[in-house]
Amino acid sequence: MSDFVRVCTTDQLPEVGAVVADFDGRRVAIVRDSYGDIHAIDDTCTHANVSLAEGEVEGRTLECWLHGSRFDLVNGEPTGLPATVPVAVHTVKIEGPDVYVALTND
Repeated sequence: MSDFVRVCTTDQLPEVGAVVADFDGRRVAIVRDSYGDIHAIDDTCTHANVSLAEGEVEGRTLECWLHGSRFDLVNGEPTGLPATVPVAVHTVKIEGPDVYVALTND
């Protein structure tokens, strides 16, 4: 795992939805789920090379806008076809209003 990097503030996130952060060319979706929890996953759908941050969040699931693949925000596992390969999940730490992310080595 990498060191924690400040990516945004909680105020910069949608009430429910995602924004994209760039870590030296690696795109990560910072997602606030329907319960108010914040997650970080790789931004690229494993089924099609498109941004997951543009998809819809429902509960703790993010749905890809292109083909409807769904991913669990906690473990990255696909919960809906056509994706069958998980996305990498990264560690999030909240300190005051700041959101920090440490990348996994996946």
